[in-house]
Amino acid sequence: MTNPHGTAPDPPTTGPPNSHRQAERWHRYWDKHSRHYDQSMQQMDRWVFGDSRQWACGQATGDVLEVAVGTGLNLPLYPEDAVLTGIDLSEEMLAQARDRAASLGRDAVLSQADAHALPFDDGAFDTVVCTFGLCAIPDVDRAVAEMHRVLRPGGRLILVDHVVSTSPLARGVQRALEIVSIPVGGEHFRRRPHDNVVAAGFAVQKADRFKIGVVERLVARKPG
Repeated sequence: MTNPHGTAPDPPTTGPPNSHRQAERWHRYWDKHSRHYDQSMQQMDRWVFGDSRQWACGQATGDVLEVAVGTGLNLPLYPEDAVLTGIDLSEEMLAQARDRAASLGRDAVLSQADAHALPFDDGAFDTVVCTFGLCAIPDVDRAVAEMHRVLRPGGRLILVDHVVSTSPLARGVQRALEIVSIPVGGEHFRRRPHDNVVAAGFAVQKADRFKIGVVERLVARKPG
């Protein structure tokens, strides 16, 4: 399949980790990275991502699951009546998220879990949110399928992530970055979650890209 710009797509960059050892290395990386995560992400929000977090969280309603909640940067952005649950694989990230929730006086169930096997019943949530998380989840198809499973019929998936650019020059930079970012932290720059979302059976309601296509925001609905 060719992309909308008429060029052949880059090879797929999804899939499970090659080994348990690799997965553990990525886990340790994100635990260590948690110390500086807020600072680096706030800089990216300012210069690249803009109001994407506010855009995503402001649309969440009802019982909300945030996948890859990280240090809880999104917690103050949700509507007051949203019932929040968050999961992350990094316990160090979660410790900061719990501290943030406590300082905000925000009730949220925050627990360690794997996005590939969410520990929730089918149809448990009205909204699933994931911001800048699918880029570092090894098997995107499996993770999106799990998001689909835990949503109620008619529930919404709200995603924001950095994706493969619409600019050939930027794609070359992204490819070069992945030479280091994937082995070190499992972070991909040339994915396109939109395609995984459609393949999982969601109906995309809104989708837009900006910053030469590097940032994508979408809302998709589980039919029913």
